Amino acid sequence: MKTVQDALIKFDDALKSIYDKPEINAIKYLTISEVLMLSKAQLRAYASNELTKAQSQKLAKIIKALQTGKPIQYILGETEFYGLPFKVTPSVLIPRPETEELVEWIISIAKQRHELETILDIGTGSGCIPITLKTYLPSAKVSAIDISARALTVAKQNAQLNDVEVNFIKVDILKQSGMVIRNTHYSIIVSNPPYITDSEKSQMHTNVLSYEPHLALFVTDHNPLIFYNAIANFALQNLKENGLLFFEINENLGKETVKLLQDKGFKNIQLRQDMRGTDRMVAAELTT
Repeated sequence: MKTVQDALIKFDDALKSIYDKPEINAIKYLTISEVLMLSKAQLRAYASNELTKAQSQKLAKIIKALQTGKPIQYILGETEFYGLPFKVTPSVLIPRPETEELVEWIISIAKQRHELETILDIGTGSGCIPITLKTYLPSAKVSAIDISARALTVAKQNAQLNDVEVNFIKVDILKQSGMVIRNTHYSIIVSNPPYITDSEKSQMHTNVLSYEPHLALFVTDHNPLIFYNAIANFALQNLKENGLLFFEINENLGKETVKLLQDKGFKNIQLRQDMRGTDRMVAAELTT
């Protein structure tokens, strides 16, 4: 690879058997921009610019790693979520665009309420949800829990990276569904828990199956709503009056998730679709 254009072509050729064209475009521009420290627009404008030997070698090394199916975010060790930078390792899920939509929904509602929010994120992973909420709702008191100590280490680093204060706690929600964390009652509880069933694994891309943490992804076919049930029970005990519960959900279990919340007495339940038109988010209110 001698020029920027050579590198763009090389990514196309090397990855065409692994990813579709839109994914290849996203990967190659992200990677080359990162290595050359140029914007996507600059890459196009300076396609004939020559690469240094070091740049060419680094891009070749990244391409080799990509051909194994390893996600580019793990190779680079970072990603962007809601316009903010986040470190990512194989200990945490890579933040996804549909989760940005969930965060956008929460921020919008929180700003309408005009009150001091106390927020808890359950199963925080990289910390992308609570850190973003704290960034855009700076007066909120934000906490987050996860079962994984390694994930919490990454999340704490991301809070420092984004210069926000989030209280991180190691908790297994399946074993602590009835407890009150530090005697706090929350105005908002949010979770993007594991929701992909074992039978859905065959539909998933190899880069997810081979590299992302299964602990944060999968549930059994016979009890796919195990986390939603536990978190809803926790919310019944730990939400304030008129508090809100938000979930990211399995697109195939929208009606089942709504019914679970209805059966527990939650009100004003909303099922919302993501940008692709699939059931992806639920909000519910705890009222008497």
